[in-house]
Amino acid sequence: MAVLRPYLYTGGVHKHGLLIELMEDLGGYIIQKVVTGTEVNLIMLVPEKDIHIVKQLSDELLGVLIEAPLTGVEIAVVSPTLASHHLPHSACDVAEYLRHPGANTNMIGLARGMGRRVSLSMDYERRLINEHDIAVFTFGSFSDCITKKKPKLFEGIEVPIVVTGGPVDLKTEEIPGADLYIGNIGRVSHRLRRTEEINALDRLNEGVSKIADNIRKQQAKDPLAVLPARAMKEIENQVPEIHRVLSPAPLTLQLDGIRVKLPYDEFHEKIEKLEFDEGVNLSELANISQSKMKNYILIKIKSKSDVGFAI
Repeated sequence: MAVLRPYLYTGGVHKHGLLIELMEDLGGYIIQKVVTGTEVNLIMLVPEKDIHIVKQLSDELLGVLIEAPLTGVEIAVVSPTLASHHLPHSACDVAEYLRHPGANTNMIGLARGMGRRVSLSMDYERRLINEHDIAVFTFGSFSDCITKKKPKLFEGIEVPIVVTGGPVDLKTEEIPGADLYIGNIGRVSHRLRRTEEINALDRLNEGVSKIADNIRKQQAKDPLAVLPARAMKEIENQVPEIHRVLSPAPLTLQLDGIRVKLPYDEFHEKIEKLEFDEGVNLSELANISQSKMKNYILIKIKSKSDVGFAI
């Protein structure tokens, strides 16, 4: 199974079809295409051994090819509260900035404090967060609260946990359960636009990208039974209803699966029966369940060791 690396191509509208054809020939995948009047952006998964070929064609087309390390990563940006008295909220800037290197982000407000009576049940919240690849918790500016009180929210979270907060002198090891801490991103009454805040957001993107890359390296030791990008392409080909979904990113790639933004009750059987050229159905390669998010379909692909083969 080829190792795929995520890249963003930006260039003129004309002749970008050549790059798409090349990707298909090489066995890569176009994840997203955005065309404006004068420019096209292609988010791609490129076979690692063929990156130089794609780079060469990109140069010939006068385009720019840059790494997009969080492509194919879905991140939960979790905040204890999104109440209006805290707006503008740093979680909004965190979610926005994580999209720059390619991530799909979902904001999850836990509605604690005044909103406790109307908050989601903790089991529901945990399961929703665990549907993602990584969880980024956005906290405030008090060290004692971050190190002693907020870690209670991590109980039952199985995905890597990144914490952001205001204190710059906190270390990751001081926060029980956290895999990474980034300071200088606390709860403030302005958008995160100051130099030190932008630098912190850059460190956040770098740290989250390293976590995602470590997950990819672990997967390489026991590869997935099918690449999520390939399953995504087959859904696009075999389930025409996905093209009528108006929600952004109707198919959201994850490191080990896909979120399909179609109603579970109506479409899960069609997704389960998705057929590959190798003669197997998707249900043989993945666990397909009802998402905790808006009745969507969640696909979690099994590993080669679980299935006994990979396609």
